[in-house]
Amino acid sequence: MKVGLSTYSLVRELRDGNMTVLDVIDWIAENGGEHMEIVPYGFSVVDNAELAHQIKKRAEAAGIELSAYSLPANFVQPTQEAFEQEVKRLKEHVDIVNLMGIKIMRHDVTAFQLKPEEMTIHYFEEHFDKLVEGSRQIADYAAQYGITTTIENHGFNVQSSDRVQRVIHEVDRPNFKTTLDVGNFLCIDEDPLVGVKKNLKYAATVHLKDFYIRPYYENPGDGVWFRTVNENYLRGAIVGHGDLNIREIIRLIKGSGYDGYLTVEFEGMEDCRTGSKIGMDNVRRLWNEVQAVNDTKQVLKG
Repeated sequence: MKVGLSTYSLVRELRDGNMTVLDVIDWIAENGGEHMEIVPYGFSVVDNAELAHQIKKRAEAAGIELSAYSLPANFVQPTQEAFEQEVKRLKEHVDIVNLMGIKIMRHDVTAFQLKPEEMTIHYFEEHFDKLVEGSRQIADYAAQYGITTTIENHGFNVQSSDRVQRVIHEVDRPNFKTTLDVGNFLCIDEDPLVGVKKNLKYAATVHLKDFYIRPYYENPGDGVWFRTVNENYLRGAIVGHGDLNIREIIRLIKGSGYDGYLTVEFEGMEDCRTGSKIGMDNVRRLWNEVQAVNDTKQVLKG
């Protein structure tokens, strides 16, 4: 198990010009992280091989593993030509992921911003074949590099555990799995404990985030709140400070035998450096506390 950070957690600093992605690598190392997931917002590498090389070199020098790479994608295109262009674009990202030595790449399958009618099971079924075909082509292309491609429970349509599983099973490739985001199940009002339990066995990597939750009938007022598909309210929180049962989620992850990357995603209102550091510290502490509980139980059994 290795605790690290998504560059998205520090996207405010990146977009404001206060940090570069190279600075993020050093910051993660200085603050106890062991790996970094690249989300190319605030910078780009697909059209900048020099920066890709610099990231790889800086990460090696800092002792930070490059754990994964995540990007938006949309296979629901108006024409076959547009669909093929989207596949071609993603293959270019696979090439740069390979250049950096990363072995996990997450891509979406639908647009993130959707109309209410596009969040439905009917939309999912209507475009299912395209979601599968695009994912299959990217997985097959990535296989030559030993890269595992993933679909995340992300984007307001393919976000429930069942829909994620349906795509994985239909794509039917050994190097196509899921990036399991413990918080995103809430965006479609699925209990995170249920979603985590159902999809852990398909996980290539895990995102740990937290939310504050308010029901649709209790408007929390001003702030960075957004609405779920059923109009409930969510706001990003420091991992361990929000309303998710992070302790039980970590117990489930650990009990499953998962021993891969745990990637903190901070999306809260607080200072992003503070939120990211506390989040990583909490994940590491809670992971160790779960181990202590298990050890105690084992001693009592003995």
